[in-house]
Amino acid sequence: MNLEEITLGGGCFWCIENIFSRVKGITKVVSGYANGDIENPSYEQVCSGTTNHAEVVKVEFDPAIVSFETILEVFFAIHDPTTLNRQGNDIGSQYRSIIVVENDEQQAAALEKIKQLTDSNAFEDDIVTVVEHKLNYYAAEDYHQDYYNNNTDNQYCQLVVAKKIQKFLNNFSHLLKD
Repeated sequence: MNLEEITLGGGCFWCIENIFSRVKGITKVVSGYANGDIENPSYEQVCSGTTNHAEVVKVEFDPAIVSFETILEVFFAIHDPTTLNRQGNDIGSQYRSIIVVENDEQQAAALEKIKQLTDSNAFEDDIVTVVEHKLNYYAAEDYHQDYYNNNTDNQYCQLVVAKKIQKFLNNFSHLLKD
């Protein structure tokens, strides 16, 4: 099995982590922080907006089961790639829409996907998603991992995360693990 990785940020990592963990062919999803200025930042430091890190999820996948293109389709469908440094009420550069690539091939594919979405007028506003090579990645604290499943009573999980999960289920149920 030749696994690949891609790191994605589209707002709060609790939403994205839960959704991608449901997709067949994805073997591991880890919430974390990427492409910032300090080593091993804490959640509090990242939330301050002063570290330049983005809240992200590192996705490990088997391209023989789920294509990079499919991962990008899900990514662009589950968040708003047209709002700069914001997803809903989550505001700050740590919530930016970002694709952190591992290699030039992923970069080319991500840029092509953005071009396709732009050319097809998939969104009313311009896509502001940035595509960058990975400078760094740090796993978030343990309590952020599998956060939604461990905190279903949390109000944010009920009001925000659950809605994004339902949108994913409505549009991508064919991608669910058995």
